[in-house]
Amino acid sequence: MSSAKQSVTVIGLGPMGQAMVSAFLDRGYDVTVWNRTASRADALVARGAVPAPNVEEALASNELVILSLTDYDAMYATLEPASAALAGRTLVNLSSDTPEKARTAARWAAERGAVQLTGGVTVPPSGIGQAESSTFYSGPRQVFDQYRPALEVITGRTDHRGEDPGLAALMYQIGMVMFWTSMLSYWQAIALADANGLTAADILPHAVETANSLPGFFSFYSERIDTGRHTGDVDRLAMGMASVEHILHTNADAGVDTALPAAVVDLFRRGMDSGHAADSFSSLVELMTKAEA
Repeated sequence: MSSAKQSVTVIGLGPMGQAMVSAFLDRGYDVTVWNRTASRADALVARGAVPAPNVEEALASNELVILSLTDYDAMYATLEPASAALAGRTLVNLSSDTPEKARTAARWAAERGAVQLTGGVTVPPSGIGQAESSTFYSGPRQVFDQYRPALEVITGRTDHRGEDPGLAALMYQIGMVMFWTSMLSYWQAIALADANGLTAADILPHAVETANSLPGFFSFYSERIDTGRHTGDVDRLAMGMASVEHILHTNADAGVDTALPAAVVDLFRRGMDSGHAADSFSSLVELMTKAEA
């Protein structure tokens, strides 16, 4: 590769941004960096990164600009004062936010002569630079293809989901819905175990076995949900209702917080009240696709 092809700017040096800069440096890229707290760049500069004195110069230094910021509001706060330097830049926006905000930001960038490629990184900082790690992207396919070698430095797997700039953010948030809710269920299990004299280590094998069973359920229900088939031939919501109430009562008897199991019971009860008692508990998807009045 020529040095011109191995050149990138990274704006935002939290743990994720720092990991990205390290990955680029490891692969021989010339990296310009900027962060509001300049001292966060010190270790990277010692390794060869070039600190930009301001955002304008950070943008001017390279056509490819990686944004690793808290959210899109932080992006506007950072880039708006330097918007005159955006023309001709490709902004790979890896900041977390909603699909609608990603679409709005793509229009904002276009109005200033830049192109946004939205990204949703599916791994923590420790996964950056790893071949097995992956990132969702959406936006102009031509731009994605042009910069794919650089994107594959960030994560070895890159998944372009389409031209709509909101799609990568959507896929990222779908993953986050599952991650945070699943981890809370694990914390709930640990709290229940602790109230009964067991440690997290004591229940770990059972927790892992339970988690490993989920992909089979995902696959089984996915086709049924896509075809709207919620027949109670395998399970019934009424059976699930009894189970989630037992879970709620077990937690209440142990004296631990019941907010999470109570929310699950409420959802099941709404399904029962909607006439789905004899249907599969997958029928709850129908309730969840519409906001409650």
